[in-house]
Amino acid sequence: MQSPAGIYSTIRGFLLNELWRPDLAQLSWIQQLAYKAVRFLFVLVREVSSGQLTLRAMSLVYTTLLSMVPLIAVSFSVLKAFGVHNQIEPLLYNLVAPLGEQGDEIVLNILGFVENMKVGVLGSVGMALLLYTVISLIQKVEVSFNYVWHAEAPRTLSRRFSDYLSVIMVGPVLVFAAMGLTASMMNSTVMLAVMHVEPFGSLLVLMSRLVPFLLITLAFTFVYMFVPNTRVRFGSALVGAIIGGVLWQGTGLAFAQFAAGSTKYAAIYSGFAILIMFMIWLYLSWLILLIGAQVAFYHQYPDRIRLTDKRIPLSGRFREQLALLVMYRIAHVFVYRGKPQTLEMLADHLRLPMDRVGEVVQLLQDRGLLVETASEPPEYLLGQDPATLGLAQLLASIRGPREEQTRLERQVASELPVDEVLSRMELAVNEALGAVTLRELVSREVEANPASV
Repeated sequence: MQSPAGIYSTIRGFLLNELWRPDLAQLSWIQQLAYKAVRFLFVLVREVSSGQLTLRAMSLVYTTLLSMVPLIAVSFSVLKAFGVHNQIEPLLYNLVAPLGEQGDEIVLNILGFVENMKVGVLGSVGMALLLYTVISLIQKVEVSFNYVWHAEAPRTLSRRFSDYLSVIMVGPVLVFAAMGLTASMMNSTVMLAVMHVEPFGSLLVLMSRLVPFLLITLAFTFVYMFVPNTRVRFGSALVGAIIGGVLWQGTGLAFAQFAAGSTKYAAIYSGFAILIMFMIWLYLSWLILLIGAQVAFYHQYPDRIRLTDKRIPLSGRFREQLALLVMYRIAHVFVYRGKPQTLEMLADHLRLPMDRVGEVVQLLQDRGLLVETASEPPEYLLGQDPATLGLAQLLASIRGPREEQTRLERQVASELPVDEVLSRMELAVNEALGAVTLRELVSREVEANPASV
C-alpha cells in the first residue's frame, strides 16, 4: 500500500505529465470526454489557486460597498418611473438570503440609506459624484472580466459612457420586467387550471422552484456577453452562466448553514459581525461570477486549455509580420469595399487566438495606423490613406518605440558602431521597399490573382 506521499507524487505526476501526452483524436469518445473534463478542471483550479481571481474578487468587494447605495438609488429612480420600484426590495432579500436574519437587517439599512438620499440636497456636483461612483463599479468589473478574457484594451471613453449608462438605465427594467412577466404567467387563469392536472401540476411546481436559478443564469449570461470588451459567444456565455448559477445556489445553501452556526462571531465582533458576514458573502459572489467567466473563456477557446498558462512571447519579426498582415487585410477590405473587419474576423482569417491579434491591433492603434469604430462589436478602419502610406514608413512606425520606451532609448549609453549598423539596416529597408505604398501592395495580389477580390 502506497504512503500518502507516494499517492500525492503519483497524482502530481499524472496531472503534470501523463494527462497532457495522449493525442485525443486517437482515443474513444468516452476517453476524450474524460481527458477533456480533467484537463478543464486542472486549468480552472490553476487559475483560482494563482490568486488573481481572488484578488480581483476582493477589490470588487471594496468597490461594491462604496457603490451599492448609489447604484440602488439610481436603479430605484429608473424603476420608479416604470412603476415597478416596489419589486427591488424582494430581490435584495433574495440576494442576501444566505445571511438569514442578518441579511434582512442589512437590506433594511441599505433601503434606509436610499430613502434618505435626496437629489435636491445633493446638488449638481453631488449628483455627478453619485453617477461617477456607480460607473466606477461597472468599470472595475469590466477590468476584472477583461483580465479573464485577455482583452488588453478597455472600452473607449465614448463607448464606456454609452454602454455603462445603458446597463444602469435599461438593465434593471429588463430584469424586473422578466420577473414580473414570470409572476404574471404563473398566476394566470390558464396556469392555475393546468396546475390541477397531473403530472403538469408537479412539473409547474418544479419549474417555479427553478425560476430563481433561471433568472440568475440569464443575468450571468448577460453580464458575460456584455461586460468584457471582446466578443463573447452566446453558447460560451450560457455555459459559464450555468456553472456560475449552480455554484451560486450551492454556495448559498452552504453559506446559510455557516451563517446560522456563526453565533460565536457575534460574541467576538459584536455589531461588526453582520458587516463581516456580508463582506464574506460579497466576496464569494464575485468570485463565483469570475469563475463562471473563466469557464466561458475556456469553452470559447478550448485551445487555451494547456499545461502551462505562460504566454508565448512574440518575436520582433513575428510581431512585424502580424502587424503587416493586419494592415494588409484591412487595406484590402478598404480598397475593394469588403466587409469591415472586427477583431474576431481578423483572428479567424489569421487563424490565431483573438487576444494575440488584439495585441497587434492595439499596437497599430497606438501608432495611429488603425481607428476603432463605435459599433458593437468594434470594427477597425485605416487611420491613413493606403495610397500615401509607404511600406517603409509603415514598418518604421511599427518598429518605433513607445513613449515610455523612448525615454529609455535616450538614456541608453549607445556605441557609434552599433548606431551605424542600425542606420545601415534602416537605409537597406528604405532602398528595398522604395516608394511602394500599402495600396500598391494590395493591388499586386489582384494583378497576380484576380479571383482573390
